[in-house]
Amino acid sequence: MDLHWDHVNNLLEQDGELRERIREQVADLDKKARDMAGILDKIHSTPSKSINPLLDVVRPILHSCHETSAALAAIVPSNQFWRWKDMWSHSIRTRSKSLISLEHTSEILGIKEEWKDKFSIAVEDYLHGLITMVNELSRLAVNSVTLGDYEAPIEISLFAKNLLNLKNDLLRRRFDSLKYDLKKIEEVVYDVKLRKLTAPRS
Repeated sequence: MDLHWDHVNNLLEQDGELRERIREQVADLDKKARDMAGILDKIHSTPSKSINPLLDVVRPILHSCHETSAALAAIVPSNQFWRWKDMWSHSIRTRSKSLISLEHTSEILGIKEEWKDKFSIAVEDYLHGLITMVNELSRLAVNSVTLGDYEAPIEISLFAKNLLNLKNDLLRRRFDSLKYDLKKIEEVVYDVKLRKLTAPRS
């Protein structure tokens, strides 16, 4: 009986050590995500012509995520993706001004196809990332008008409407927030058109 409990205790210790090693890498990923979000938040107060320098600052941080992705893939045992994925899912939810595929998102983060049973982006997390992006874009639509960019809300509106087909049962609540954000964007577009601040589009 003592040998049995010793074995159980050893398994628990190994499990705890593994969890701690994963937590260290996730903390590094979280820090990089916060650093990028802090820089990208400045987009809301930056004219569109001056956004590229902000993106140039973000790119090296984004590229450094490759190392963290590789470290996580090396730590997580084979066939244990679903056991540990909740530890990093929030950190890797995507943010982008344009729609990128799940495969391209994985490539940007340095996540390789052969790691899929250990470390990858779940489809649900990818969809959550897209909805979070529209939450940010609805804010950007308002701020763009404040900065005198009257074309941005129209472009944002066209993009957001394309995401309405992404509804699924797991994302119903967040999908409702997507509809709210789209309504907010359309109100900005209506106001811009009503004041004739931009030329009509064909």
